[in-house]
Amino acid sequence: MAKDQTVFFSFRSCCCILVFLSAISSIPLLYWSYFFGYDYYSYIQTTVNNKTGPINLLRFPNAWNHLVFSSVPPQRLLKIALFVKKWPAEHHAGGLERHALTLHLALAKRGHELHIFTASSSNLSFPLYPTMNNPHFHISRPTAAGYLDQAIVWKQFQAENASGRPFDVIHTESVGLRYTRSKNLNNLAVSWHGIAYETIHSDIIQVLLRNTTEDPAESHALTERVKKVIEEVKFFPNYAHHVATSDHAGDVLKRIYMIPEERVHVILNGVNEDIFKPNVSKGNDFRSNLGIPESKSIIVGLAGRLVKDKGHPLMFEALQQVFKENSTFRDSVIVLVAGNGPWGIRYKGLGSNNVMVLGPLEQDQLAGFYNAIDVFINPTLRAQGLDHTLLEAILTGKPLIATKLASITGSIIVNKEMGYTYAPTVKELKKVLYKVWEDGREILQKKGKFARERGMKLFTATKMAAAYERLFLCISGDEKQADNYCIYQPQFI
Repeated sequence: MAKDQTVFFSFRSCCCILVFLSAISSIPLLYWSYFFGYDYYSYIQTTVNNKTGPINLLRFPNAWNHLVFSSVPPQRLLKIALFVKKWPAEHHAGGLERHALTLHLALAKRGHELHIFTASSSNLSFPLYPTMNNPHFHISRPTAAGYLDQAIVWKQFQAENASGRPFDVIHTESVGLRYTRSKNLNNLAVSWHGIAYETIHSDIIQVLLRNTTEDPAESHALTERVKKVIEEVKFFPNYAHHVATSDHAGDVLKRIYMIPEERVHVILNGVNEDIFKPNVSKGNDFRSNLGIPESKSIIVGLAGRLVKDKGHPLMFEALQQVFKENSTFRDSVIVLVAGNGPWGIRYKGLGSNNVMVLGPLEQDQLAGFYNAIDVFINPTLRAQGLDHTLLEAILTGKPLIATKLASITGSIIVNKEMGYTYAPTVKELKKVLYKVWEDGREILQKKGKFARERGMKLFTATKMAAAYERLFLCISGDEKQADNYCIYQPQFI
């Protein structure tokens, strides 16, 4: 019995230590973000350009989005294998799938030969791309749990790999290709859109928001998360190269997961800059079609899945309290909610004069939505990846309101000129809502202009695709050419 108690105490201590490490791991990024903000981008640019010699990209410590790559397709075109759990219809993509769709269609348009290993979907018809002849789909039935059947996709991969020209590079979105298959593939890169260590922060938030007498150290979720972190630390080295989609995730992979720095590369997510861009008339039409009165001084927008872990219970409660306690706020502010999920019905209960629930929108409609609002809020409680909705709003020229999560404050809202952040409590969220209302439309427009300027330098699909293309060329396994593509020549100014 004493031995069992000792083992339990040791594991409980391990949980507490990892939770503590999770809390402090974001301090370096928060420090740099707070003190340097937008100037940090200029700082990186200046540092790169002041280099007197070439830079080894595999050891570049910052996001590759800060670098300038040629817009002209390379002379060498790649044969790329992509493993992704689901390939979505273009307007029905979640975060990971949206990333795969945006990135690889951009690479295909640049002339690379793309082979997509994915599972069939019974819910949506499979998309066709008549203007492109280079995406090739290798479809298989998903497992009962909805994942790729590893035995089948591996056979498909081996057959195509032996059919004349072998693959130059292999890319897996998360564990689309399991680590048991990836171990000996040196020309493979995995993109992580969330790792277990990041999620500990989310678990802490959820435990605190439940406001129970439960001992946090005995939380089942936290205990299981620590086990998951240990499991990931063990199997992640089986992937040759790791792409972190936020600065914070890159730091965690190097320090906590102990992956050598030359195998960890930060490439921030990007969204289609041809779709998400300022368009005053489109915004006016969107507001007019909804019948929004001109008397409304501020239009706040939310978009995405309307579920618990995206922070909508917190958002709902904050709005409900503000509407009740301040009639002027209630009469002058309107909230537009785009997306679907159980919290959509609850939002409708706040009254049509205050909240309009629009349901899911197509990309073109989303562009109108962003142009119609004054500020975009993402109340997510998930400390994973880099949310696309934030980037879409930025490119449309809108300031942001978001939770203080390390991935967001370290890569997106790096200072007050970009928008507003808050600790995930009703009290703090209400403070931010009042602050936005007090600042007014003029200040919000200035912040939005600043946000777009930075976004166009970092968060476009073009930037993201160029960075991945260069990484793929670098690790492609062509010994005669690889060294050239792994070396970056600074753009002297």
